[in-house]
Amino acid sequence: MDYFKKNPKREIEHPEIVDRVVAEYKKKTGEVFRDPDRAIRKLSQEGQLIKIAKGVYKYDPDFIKKRELEDFTSAQKEEIFKRDNYRCVICGKGKADGVEIQADHIKPKELGGKAEITNGQTLCAPHNFQKKYYKQTETGKRMFIRLYELARNNNDKELIKFCEDVLQVYEKNNINGHIVWKK
Repeated sequence: MDYFKKNPKREIEHPEIVDRVVAEYKKKTGEVFRDPDRAIRKLSQEGQLIKIAKGVYKYDPDFIKKRELEDFTSAQKEEIFKRDNYRCVICGKGKADGVEIQADHIKPKELGGKAEITNGQTLCAPHNFQKKYYKQTETGKRMFIRLYELARNNNDKELIKFCEDVLQVYEKNNINGHIVWKK
């Protein structure tokens, strides 16, 4: 945060801040900073930084709004996992498949999502990571496009029809039009 405060209102790209933070941490502690990406993302989620674009952040003291982020408790996580049968709600993989599962906020914490069971879902680590970079509707549309393509490759007419119906709802409501579905 010190580096951002010394450079207020300047858009700083990811490599610049990561290199600086890692070097400074090593100098101060003699140890390696293991996850600077997560630390920067957390500052943004807390409202201390403004995310300009992927990998670009800015500190503007006039627009800082400290947010209290709500994390799920261990008991809440367990209840969410149990409800979802310890499987990712997107791909269906879980612990039994050797996949790490995580309790995810459906409405993200940084957008005011509460740590409530009804706002939780089980995601595998890859889908949780993907969701962080795409809005929930983008993740869903991309998933249905992949499923549609797979169904076409397997000539699964029933699944093709289902995916077409879902993807037409996206188009009808002009949701994520920047993601192109090739019919």
